[in-house]
Amino acid sequence: MSGNQSLCTKFTFVAFSSLAELQPVLFVVFLLIYLFTVGGNLIIISLIWVSTSLHTPMYFFLVNLSFLEMCYITSVVPQMLVHLLMETKTISVGGCAAQMYTFAILGLTECSLLAAMAYDRFVAICYPLHYTLLMSPRMCLILATASWTTGVVVESAQITWIFSLPFCGTGKIQHFFCDIMPVMKLACVDTSHNRIVMFVLSMIFIMTPCLLILCSYLRILVTILRIPSAAGRHRAFSTCSSHILVVSLFYGTALFTYIQPKTVHTPETDKATALMYTVVTPALNPVIYTLRNKEVKEAFQRVTQRNPLRQMA
Repeated sequence: MSGNQSLCTKFTFVAFSSLAELQPVLFVVFLLIYLFTVGGNLIIISLIWVSTSLHTPMYFFLVNLSFLEMCYITSVVPQMLVHLLMETKTISVGGCAAQMYTFAILGLTECSLLAAMAYDRFVAICYPLHYTLLMSPRMCLILATASWTTGVVVESAQITWIFSLPFCGTGKIQHFFCDIMPVMKLACVDTSHNRIVMFVLSMIFIMTPCLLILCSYLRILVTILRIPSAAGRHRAFSTCSSHILVVSLFYGTALFTYIQPKTVHTPETDKATALMYTVVTPALNPVIYTLRNKEVKEAFQRVTQRNPLRQMA
């Protein structure tokens, strides 16, 4: 650090500074998406809670995923909505750290949780006779706990390390929330070692679950192709299609953001991909798991049909 630089006590977001006239419109759009996402995931959680037919390992993990998605989008969007209505878009260093802790922990937890869901589909299709034994309530609880613990432990260490760095200069973040790469650019010291460590951690804790998912679905594909009837193959594949779509959306943006080389990062691409994994993907998950899931749609119909208000009508 040079002697004439002062440490930052707050950061300023400048992501939407060039879109001043569109900020009211963006506020309405992101507010509607946020309400839809939270409402959709609450409906999924409530539906699984009241429908005994959905009390299975697959939907136990879906409850965890829906709760995680609500927390994930809440860690970013409400603050972004407030800033869209304000001229000065600032956040304290402590507030920035809290936001980064939250979304980073939830993001890594989702990686592990998606791998646990892939393992559940692998056992259900490849070893159906042993499914109740291998995916017992105790095993489901262990897998979910391990997913959350991995996210908390790994990301707490990484984010604590990042915020041990000194930040100085203008404190302007070329983003709409405290993402890792834009914040690290404000450090007064050389962060090359931090970037290397972050890349290695990303490779280990993002790619390992991704490889487990790929291996699971390769085995699932081989098993499905051996099913003699077309109806049987379609039924087996339909139980995985929703999860495959969610995995593709999540890992597509995660790999593009955290695995690509430093030279590829630009403020524009960072903001575009961040909007995908913080706003768009959480909003699509309820749609994917309701419109493409026959069991969820049937449970929803049963619940609405026995609604007392509907019966009176």
